Amino acid sequence: MGLLTRQIRTGIVFSFVLAFIVITAIALYSDVPRVLGALASFRWQYLPLILGLTLFNYFCRFFKWQYYLKRLDVKISWIKSLLIFLSGLSMAITPGKVGELLKSYFLKRITGEPISRTSPVIMAERLSDGLAMLLLASTGLVLYRFGWEVLLVLLVVGLTGIMVIQNRRLSLAILSFGERLPVLARIAHLMRTFYESSYTLLQWRPLLLAVSIGFISWSGECAALYFVFTGLGIAAGPDLFIKATFILSVASLIGSASGLPGGLGTADGSMLGLTRLLVTTSATLGGAATLLIRL
Repeated sequence: MGLLTRQIRTGIVFSFVLAFIVITAIALYSDVPRVLGALASFRWQYLPLILGLTLFNYFCRFFKWQYYLKRLDVKISWIKSLLIFLSGLSMAITPGKVGELLKSYFLKRITGEPISRTSPVIMAERLSDGLAMLLLASTGLVLYRFGWEVLLVLLVVGLTGIMVIQNRRLSLAILSFGERLPVLARIAHLMRTFYESSYTLLQWRPLLLAVSIGFISWSGECAALYFVFTGLGIAAGPDLFIKATFILSVASLIGSASGLPGGLGTADGSMLGLTRLLVTTSATLGGAATLLIRL
């Protein structure tokens, strides 16, 4: 745990430095005085709604976290579970979100459950969220035919992993082969525990339910971006909502795939580029929208 703590501490410092660089780059690219003017004229009465939609996303994701713990028969009070869940959100800015492993560590401290048994919950959260984002992005793909190659690769990789895990004969054969390798023999029991939890969480019924929860929760975040756009004076309407959904889901997927802390740089750049391509040619409005929704 000491090594993980040092990695998290280093990751947080790196993340803050990178965040400062990214924010500065976006502000300079978008023309700082004009961005400040756009932010000053933003309809701040939308802010409670934007924050409420973001909190709705977190609430739904906590519900999914609770569902996964129940699937694994992990006994813990909902208050302690909520605190652990929130601690994981605070670690989203670590590289590759490695800090979210703290959730499994805290579960071990409170419930005694081994990390190898509960860490698949974090993996299943990320996977189901990714599939939900792919569904949200597909609404825009039908209209804009943009970036479908990247999304198709992510979909194939995700579904391939799920199918391998659900094929017990194949997975157990792979585990048995790994146990014969000197490097992996020492952690063979941990690998089997990890696999059994993954198999429980990624069966089709719980997976479809988790993806449905993810679709609903991230729709709230997409709606938040829609109101950021309208707050900046961009004409409201169904077309803008579809574009906001497409932009946020694709940018989030690219940010997650990059492995960078919080998708810094990749998610921001994708969001800014897609906003200029689909919503407005103004670098100022694109930069202001990106800064607002990311912050």
